[in-house]
Amino acid sequence: MREFNNLDILIVILITILGVISVVTLELNETFIRPILGLLLTLFLPGYSIIAFLYPEREDLNNIERLALSFGLSIAITPLIGLILNYTPFGIRLIPLLLSLSLFTVLMISGAYIRRNKIPKTERFYIDIKRHYSNMINLFKKESRGNKTLSAILIILIISAISIAIYIVATPNDGDKYTEFYIMGPNGKASDYPTNLTIGQIGKVNIEIINHEYAKINYKLVVKLNNQTLKDENISLTNNGKYENTFNFTAPAVSNGKLEFLLYKLPDDNNAYRSLQLYINAK
Repeated sequence: MREFNNLDILIVILITILGVISVVTLELNETFIRPILGLLLTLFLPGYSIIAFLYPEREDLNNIERLALSFGLSIAITPLIGLILNYTPFGIRLIPLLLSLSLFTVLMISGAYIRRNKIPKTERFYIDIKRHYSNMINLFKKESRGNKTLSAILIILIISAISIAIYIVATPNDGDKYTEFYIMGPNGKASDYPTNLTIGQIGKVNIEIINHEYAKINYKLVVKLNNQTLKDENISLTNNGKYENTFNFTAPAVSNGKLEFLLYKLPDDNNAYRSLQLYINAK
C-alpha cells in the first residue's frame, strides 16, 4: 500500500492550494467552492497538519482521536494567528489571514512528511483505503437483514446531512447578506486611533468597505466632523468587492469633535445603512 502512505499529506496540500486560488481568483470567488474550501482551511487543515507532525506513527492515535483533535486545534490556531496579525503591518484581513494559515499548514504538513520518512514503513500512519473499505464490506455482510437496513438508512441520512450543510454554506439567504464597514488606525490596525490631537493637527484613519450582499451595490460614503461634511463619495462594489482609502482630517478648533462615517446603500441616501463614530479630543 505504498501509494497511500502520504495520501493525506497530498490532499492537505492540494486543498490548501485550491483554497488560496478560490479567494484570489475572481471566477471562483463567488462560487460554492470558496466557502467549502475556506471552512476546511480554517477549521480542519491547520489542526490536522499539527497532529500529523506531532504523531507520525500509526499507533500514536486512532482515527477518531485524530479527527477530533484536528477540529479542536484548528479552532484554537485560527484566532491565534489572527491575533498575531493584528500586531503586524498587515492587520486582520482576508488575504494575510489566508496566506498565514496556508503557510502554517504547509510548513506543518511538510514537517510531518519528513518525520514519517524517518520511521519504518510498517509503523507510519497512513490512510489505508483498501483495508477500511474491505472492513466495511465484511462488517456489512455479517449484519442481519434488519441491521443492514438500518445501516443503509443511516448512510443515507449522513449523506443527506452533508448535502444540506453544503447547500446552506453555498447558497446565501437574506440573513447572510451584509456589508463590512470599519475604520482602522493609521497603521491598518484596530488600534491607535487619532483621538487625542492638538488643534490643527492632521489625523489619519483607514476606511474599509467590503460587499457581502451577493450583488453589485452602489454605496454613498459621507464623512462629517461636527456636522460639517468633509467627504461625499459614491462607491460601486461587486460581491466581495473591497474599498480601501486613507482619510485625512484636521483636528477641530474646539476641544471636542465628533467624526462621523456614514455609509448609505443607494438609492436610499436618507437613512444610513452603516455608521461609525470617532470622538476627537483637541487641545
